[in-house]
Amino acid sequence: MAKISFYGGAQQVTGASYLIESGFEGSQTQKKTKILVDCGLYQGSKTYESHNNDPFVFDASDIDAVIVTHAHIDHSGRVPKLFKEGYKGKVYSTPATKDLSAIMLEDSFSLMGHNHRDNKDGHLFGAEDLKNALDNWEGVEYHQQFNIGDFKIRFLDAGHILGSAMVEVVIREAESNADKKIVFSGDLGNPPTPLLRATEKITDANILLVESTYGDKLHGAKSDRKIQLERAVEDAVKSGGVLMIPAFSLERTQELIFEINDLVENGRVPSVPVFLDSPLAIKAIEIYKKYENYYNNEAKDVIETGDQIFKFPLLRFTASTEESKKINSVPPPKVIMAGSGMSTGGRILHHEMRYLPDPNSTLLIVGYQAPGSLGRQLADGARSVNIFGEHIPVNAKVMFLEGYSGHPDYDMLMEFVKNSVDTLEKVFVVQGEPSSSLFLTQRIRDYLGVESYSPQLGESFEV
Repeated sequence: MAKISFYGGAQQVTGASYLIESGFEGSQTQKKTKILVDCGLYQGSKTYESHNNDPFVFDASDIDAVIVTHAHIDHSGRVPKLFKEGYKGKVYSTPATKDLSAIMLEDSFSLMGHNHRDNKDGHLFGAEDLKNALDNWEGVEYHQQFNIGDFKIRFLDAGHILGSAMVEVVIREAESNADKKIVFSGDLGNPPTPLLRATEKITDANILLVESTYGDKLHGAKSDRKIQLERAVEDAVKSGGVLMIPAFSLERTQELIFEINDLVENGRVPSVPVFLDSPLAIKAIEIYKKYENYYNNEAKDVIETGDQIFKFPLLRFTASTEESKKINSVPPPKVIMAGSGMSTGGRILHHEMRYLPDPNSTLLIVGYQAPGSLGRQLADGARSVNIFGEHIPVNAKVMFLEGYSGHPDYDMLMEFVKNSVDTLEKVFVVQGEPSSSLFLTQRIRDYLGVESYSPQLGESFEV
């Protein structure tokens, strides 16, 4: 037997963190094996984010290993805090996740305003904690088994962002002498995508933790998304305005540049300056270039023709603050992609202050917006928002480009679960707002006849 405890991502999208323990009713070893899958930051509203500084409810020094499914900060952001609270072990992920997590965590640390070397100021973590986390991080390729105590572990391709993985954990039951397979979905992809392979099919899970970001929603037709992007660029040029795209530094930004590159090179949009105003996204692109073997066949074919998929005329990377400020001197029309993706910080806020009042400009939202975030307010139709303490009127057009969502909708999630219906014993629906997680939980019960739960924060289940 094993026990799974839900210390984040329980009826909430962010803060994913799950503790799995062996040593129940006849473990192979005398000592329990304890593995933490993900240790993410809470993001979105101030209520969510206030939990980041709470001490862990478990003893960090008792954990045998930490597994990170992917580099998004809501799955990796509190890993250095574990080291601050006494964790001494290794962190495991795919190699690409290791590299991306390094720049994500360094960026997160920078945003905290830390210019010190110690961690004695009550902040989330210090420079030494970050260094310990990165120094003890190991990359393991997809399908390569590694063992931690009672558990045999493999990474499977989740197709969500570069290097994203589902975590397959196998434990042998003493009573039946049979293996039990537990699968943590992490965040799943929304195939087909411009760059990455589709999510691997799981057909033999016994226990499944499945994300539910869009567990109660259906996405629009994917065939329309590139056309909508094309029209958004064309409309910005026609109106003489600015197309602002709040940029998720990982995956969405790289996908959009790939798509705009294709539109430009095939003459489907007019020549217009495109600015990538996100130092983090610029760093991420260098890592994306390093892992082209993770791309899908279509993207590989484009690369083999000699096309530089992250480079085209009038695309400019503005890494420095001075370069970013110079964007203002470039007259419209222009396209600005800037962090952050939910407009909760970063350079996009400066552009939104400047151009949201402009009726000729457009804000293009391309991903999930957490409750309480500025992006969610804008997506919900707010006519005035507060940025840096100022009330900013929203006269610009606000568009939601749903086809580029990095998460599956409920039909795809149901299909993902259904693939293992013959072997499934329990499903735990996680990483979704209560409305989406509870909807998907009931749908799995009603349509697949599988015992399913939407755990609450702090709940534990023996499996």
